[in-house]
Amino acid sequence: MKSFVNENTELIYELIKDICMIPAPSHYEYKRAQYCKSRLEEWGAEGVYIDETLNVIYPLNCADSDNITVFAAHTDTVFPDTEPMPYEDDGEYIYSPGVGDNVASVAVLLVLAKYYTEKGITPRDGIMFVFNSCEEGLGNLKGVRQLFEDYDRRIGQFISFDSKLNVVHDCCVGSHRYLVEALTAGGHSYNDFGTPNAIGAIASVVNDIYKISVPQKEGTKTTYNVGTISGGTSVNTIAQSASMLCEYRSDDKDSLAFMEEQFKNIFDTDRGQGIDIKVTPVGSRPCSDVAPGRTEALKAVVGPAIESVIGEKVKYTSASTDCNIPMSLGVPSLCVGVSMYEGMHTREEKMLKKSVVDGLQIAIAVSIAITG
Repeated sequence: MKSFVNENTELIYELIKDICMIPAPSHYEYKRAQYCKSRLEEWGAEGVYIDETLNVIYPLNCADSDNITVFAAHTDTVFPDTEPMPYEDDGEYIYSPGVGDNVASVAVLLVLAKYYTEKGITPRDGIMFVFNSCEEGLGNLKGVRQLFEDYDRRIGQFISFDSKLNVVHDCCVGSHRYLVEALTAGGHSYNDFGTPNAIGAIASVVNDIYKISVPQKEGTKTTYNVGTISGGTSVNTIAQSASMLCEYRSDDKDSLAFMEEQFKNIFDTDRGQGIDIKVTPVGSRPCSDVAPGRTEALKAVVGPAIESVIGEKVKYTSASTDCNIPMSLGVPSLCVGVSMYEGMHTREEKMLKKSVVDGLQIAIAVSIAITG
């Protein structure tokens, strides 16, 4: 394994640079998908295809298996840019928006697939390498949702590469997201003073949200947030329209249901005559429904494999990742890290360059530990 990692270290850096330079907002990952497919085929992979949601799928001995192991990494970034991102490599760090989340993971997964292809390894129950779309934000996990629609109950376990080397996400955070719009007649700020103001209506909704007391259930965490707000025409205009994006999250199903009821009550509150509140769901991520023993069994295999590379104990935490979908369907899943990076979801994101070498060793070690 170490000789393969050494031989392919420069390739990983090449892949990271290439992928960073290909813009990929959620729903617009086509060019990255084409790049991944092309590189896989260059190394001899057969049967690689791109599905309708822009997932790149490379099935290896999966035809007759009902216990497929999926290794996945999402190809989209949180950034809306359609032009290449800035990229800098100073020898110690690589600086580029999205380099850690999730370009490094995509590069490692590509080279992991190359490892199995090059060495002619035929996993007994089948491995599926998936470079999936739409993990970020309003992508709403579309890629992984499609994967599980297409392969139904044939997937036995699911590993997503999307974290830091020493962190494994073993519990998923569910969430519901909404676009809330207020519509009024509006008017002149002086002549029509007293006419309902759409911004005032949205502000009232926000105020009510921030009065919610979240459940304090031991061992769980529940949150809410108003992420954006916009509206109005000018300083001397009573706003006719205003909108906001908001969400709540929890790693507990009962708490998520509680928050759903709280938000529904707020949205249904009468804001006064002449005010129309329109609510549109824009995202829904489920909580886990995996029997604890099945997750623990997977951790018992994956944890030691990671620790053998990094020389320290793995930290287990909750997160919202592609694993939400398989976990909600009862499929044992873990989100594993393959690099060390800072500034996630900012334009100052940077990745410790050498960390991705350990990341490739982790990917190989974990895959061997799971599939034998």
